[in-house]
Amino acid sequence: MPYLRDDRGREPWAQPFKTYRMPLLNSLVSWLTIKRLNQIDLFRKYPHQVQMEVLQGLLRQGARTSFGRAHGLEPSHELEQFRARVPIRDYDGLKPYVDRLLKGEKSVLWPSDIKWFAKSSGTTSDRSKFIPVSREALEKCHFRGAKDVLVLYSHNHPDSKLYAGKGLTLGGSHQINNISNDSYFGDLSAVLIQNTPFWAHFIRTPDLSIALMDEWESKIERMAQATINQNVTSISGVPSWTLTLIKRIFEITGKSDLHDIWPRLELFIHGGVSFVPYRDEFRRVIPSGQMRYLETYNASEGFFAIQDDPASDSMLLMLDYDVFYEFVPMDQLGLENPQALALEEVRSGVNYAMVITTNGGLWRYMIGDTVMFTSTNPYKIKITGRTKYFINAFGEEIIEDNAREALRVACERTQASLVEYTAAPIYMERGQTGGHQWLIEFERLPESLDRFADLLDLSLKAVNSDYEAKRYKDLTLGPPRVVVARPGLFYDWLKRKGKLGGQHKVPRLANHRDFMDELLALNAEA
Repeated sequence: MPYLRDDRGREPWAQPFKTYRMPLLNSLVSWLTIKRLNQIDLFRKYPHQVQMEVLQGLLRQGARTSFGRAHGLEPSHELEQFRARVPIRDYDGLKPYVDRLLKGEKSVLWPSDIKWFAKSSGTTSDRSKFIPVSREALEKCHFRGAKDVLVLYSHNHPDSKLYAGKGLTLGGSHQINNISNDSYFGDLSAVLIQNTPFWAHFIRTPDLSIALMDEWESKIERMAQATINQNVTSISGVPSWTLTLIKRIFEITGKSDLHDIWPRLELFIHGGVSFVPYRDEFRRVIPSGQMRYLETYNASEGFFAIQDDPASDSMLLMLDYDVFYEFVPMDQLGLENPQALALEEVRSGVNYAMVITTNGGLWRYMIGDTVMFTSTNPYKIKITGRTKYFINAFGEEIIEDNAREALRVACERTQASLVEYTAAPIYMERGQTGGHQWLIEFERLPESLDRFADLLDLSLKAVNSDYEAKRYKDLTLGPPRVVVARPGLFYDWLKRKGKLGGQHKVPRLANHRDFMDELLALNAEA
């Protein structure tokens, strides 16, 4: 859809932006930044004390709920008493309580009214999860996290002109929950947008009528048309869907450098999936070395960590958001009563499944993510994968972090770049060894697909000793088999499943072939 030119014959994106001086706003931001940095320094210095204060506060509230009474929670309980009374549970264990909330029952998991639910389907599951979002969770966790992103960014980049323009937020949609007319559900991003203070809408784009649209393809079109002539200084969103929007904007404008459209764009805030597979493509569409990237760890269940150091891709675990953290070693997963470790018990370089207790009423909830600590003073983490998404068909224990690093090396050394990928086991049959099948959609094909597969194999051996052992002389595990996906395959697959946009993601790894077989069948249709 072409744009009309203005009365001077210029396209809207070619018009010069006005420069605004905002000394009052900058002074206010500076004061708030200093105040909040002092609080962040406090939990850096006294992490264990802060976390125990968080737990005691949560127990005081939890004792007033149906859940608390059923589990005998008391404000005076120590950690071991709390653990003895409340088992670790996943969503299936929480669901009976959530169902009561959805029917309008009060004070089930948290004493204040729960009017909002973040709808999450994980990656591709057909069954939706409804995560309760209390007012306290919005204010003291999700919104505090968003503010801290700006606080830490402003501190690291005092020359920033972020507030001279608007932030483009690529969020989801929401609709009224039909179970109760007094409660609502939607993607987390949409829940946050809907509850954002009115003044914040003056510094974000697009407007709510577009931001909360349900139909994703129409939404991308409307967002492109509405934001193309705005003074966008930052973008927040999942990398894959952000690239989809950028592609449409390039189609409209005929440009190939995003700074030709938004010359003051300086920051991309990303999360939800690893940025590693998308890094090269972002450098292509935003070739300027002045562009900055900042990772966050925010989910439907809460806001957990922020990249606080531009020189490192680790994220600072935020300890004063009314979230109490525990960590389950990977060898404990699957046990009836897995042993969870408190913060002071964790070690760097070890994979853990994260367990949270929150001010939204999630009690010892296994969120489904795995993390690794890169530092314990202060506590910094990297997301390494999902508890349900890995390959361990032959004892090789491949996790997403292994896959990301191996693909990065293979792409780098063969001049390739990829859009999406998934991998699954090839099971032993008729006397043949097993293996892994990798279905990859490339943005730029490798110079040699065989060399790419060899480098993928060698890199996996380098980062995972279990994989290396199983690959010995091809006795148990054969070399990886790489299949090139047609352009748009993963997009079409998500569309078929009604999961375009928002926080929906392609499963990177699976210990079964359900996803892979569906994708291969769709790939063959082209």
